[in-house]
Amino acid sequence: MTLHLELAPLISLAAGIAILVFPKLLNYIVASYLIIQGVLALTGNGF
Repeated sequence: MTLHLELAPLISLAAGIAILVFPKLLNYIVASYLIIQGVLALTGNGF
């Protein structure tokens, strides 16, 4: 079994989680987008 991870989705997830640590309204929107994009890219359903 091989696990193939790309760097961009991992960075998106890390950035999203880091932004959530310092919450502001815009930060929630950006963090949600980054987390969703990262999860979708990791599962192979990216847009």
